[in-house]
Amino acid sequence: MGNLERSGSGLLLAAVLAGCAASGGQSCPAGLAPMTSAELTFGLSIPGGGMVSETDWQRFVDAEITPRFPDGLTITDAKGQWKDRSGIVREPSKRLLVVVTGKPADATKLEAIRAAYRARFHQESVLLVETPVCGSF
Repeated sequence: MGNLERSGSGLLLAAVLAGCAASGGQSCPAGLAPMTSAELTFGLSIPGGGMVSETDWQRFVDAEITPRFPDGLTITDAKGQWKDRSGIVREPSKRLLVVVTGKPADATKLEAIRAAYRARFHQESVLLVETPVCGSF
C-alpha cells in the first residue's frame, strides 16, 4: 500500500508493540494456546499507473504466501485509504490474515512476503499488524 502505512504505522506499531510487551505472560483458557494473529495489507495500485490484477495477485499468493503458510490463511478484499501531499488517496487492497505460533521463523516468513510484494509490484510498503491471541487449530 502507498503512504497509509507511513502516516499511521508508527503509532500503530508502537501500540501493538506495547500490547505485545504487556502480554508476555499471556494465559489462555483451557484448550487454547498463546498465538499471534498477523494481518498484512497489500495495496493493489502500482506506482506510475496500473493495478495488480487478480491473476497477478493469485500468482503471488501461490508463489510467495502459500508455500510459507501451507496450513491455512484467509484473504479478503479491502479498501485502503491514505494521505499524501495531494490529499486523500484511495485504493483497492488485499488483506491477509494468518495465525502463527510466534516463533522467529514466522517473523522471517512474514517479512519475506512483504519484501517480495514490494519488489514485484513496486510498492513503498506493506502494512503488518501482529496481535497476541489465544487460539487452537
